[in-house]
Amino acid sequence: MAIGTVGIVGAGLMGSGIAEISARSGLATCVCEVDERGLAGAQQRIRRSLDRGRSTGKLSDEQVEEILARISFTTDVEDLAPSDIVVEAIAERLADKVSLFAKLDQITRPDAILATNTSSLPIIEIARATRRPEQVVGTHFFNPPPVMKLLELVRSIATSEGTMEAARGFGERLGKRIIVAQDRGGFIVNLLLIPFLTHAVRVYESGFATREDIDEGMRLGCGHPMGPLQLLDYIGLDTALFVCEALYDEYANADYAPPPLLRRMVAAGWLGQKSGKGFYEYSR
Repeated sequence: MAIGTVGIVGAGLMGSGIAEISARSGLATCVCEVDERGLAGAQQRIRRSLDRGRSTGKLSDEQVEEILARISFTTDVEDLAPSDIVVEAIAERLADKVSLFAKLDQITRPDAILATNTSSLPIIEIARATRRPEQVVGTHFFNPPPVMKLLELVRSIATSEGTMEAARGFGERLGKRIIVAQDRGGFIVNLLLIPFLTHAVRVYESGFATREDIDEGMRLGCGHPMGPLQLLDYIGLDTALFVCEALYDEYANADYAPPPLLRRMVAAGWLGQKSGKGFYEYSR
């Protein structure tokens, strides 16, 4: 199917970023959040991002206004009913996603595609909450969506070829490079990334090296754009902890077990950039 209208549930960093690139690609986009405060935050993030594009000459005043005109905001999930595809971008809690997909199944058109932006949860567990598991797919965007070029499509054992083709077309229209993963914990990227990040935390908590030396070693020695501890702060330590736990539950492999320091930092509310403190401190 040709996708022309996009619904997005969740207006945080990921949801607002996906909304922006959808609207920039000419798609009518409706963003749903539980309250007006969440929607206001999304509107501010989108406008700031577009203003950066305008200040660098990548977007004209007219283009910015056209993009903004394509995005609508709502607190009523039923407003997403006309969407060709609905992308869920809420927090990584399986029960919440399952409940949401059961509701989306009721309110959206029978031919609509339902996509989840999960980075680690099993797609089939979410799909089975609907009457259309063949039309449920994982669309794992990377943060921030307007900058990161990758889109990881995840196919469950029930996802149809038609759904995969439509999801690929959607991603390509957004300007993304597509990789396809099977429905196993961590998919491709996190399956490889998480052991690297957890090992960096263990090196740091053991006193083997400073946080700065760990990060600088990987930046300058391996050409990474940021070090592993910086990356964890950027991802969000709570999100990283959740992914670790999900992967450990699936594989029972010590490489995925959350380091004790990561658990303690999350318990302290040190979540990284979004809280102002993680492995580093940030002005808010």
